[in-house]
Amino acid sequence: MKLPTEVFGDVVVVHTPEELGEDITEYLENFLTTLDRGKVIIDLNGTESIDSGGLAALLAVQDALRERSGDLKITTNNKINRKILEVTRLDEQLEVFESVIEAVKSFV
Repeated sequence: MKLPTEVFGDVVVVHTPEELGEDITEYLENFLTTLDRGKVIIDLNGTESIDSGGLAALLAVQDALRERSGDLKITTNNKINRKILEVTRLDEQLEVFESVIEAVKSFV
C-alpha cells in the first residue's frame, strides 16, 4: 500500500485510505515517521471509517514527529470524522483544520 502525498515546500500532505484501522496502523506509522519532512498533514477527507487503532496511530505519529522537531496536523471537512475527533477529544490534542491550505499555512 502506498499512500498518495503532495508536497508544499517543507510540508507533506498524506491522503489516507477509506479505512483507517488497526490493520494498517503499523504501516501508517512507519510511512509517516520515515518521510524526509517532519511537517506532516494527514488529510482524512477520503477516509470513511476510523477505529481506535487508527486514532492511536495518529497520536503515535504526532509524538514521533515532535521528537524530530516536526509536527502533525489533521485536515478534514467530513462531519463524521470531525465528530469522531471531538467525541474522543483528539481534537484537543491534534490541530484539526477544514482545508489542506489552512493547515499548510499554519506551519508558517
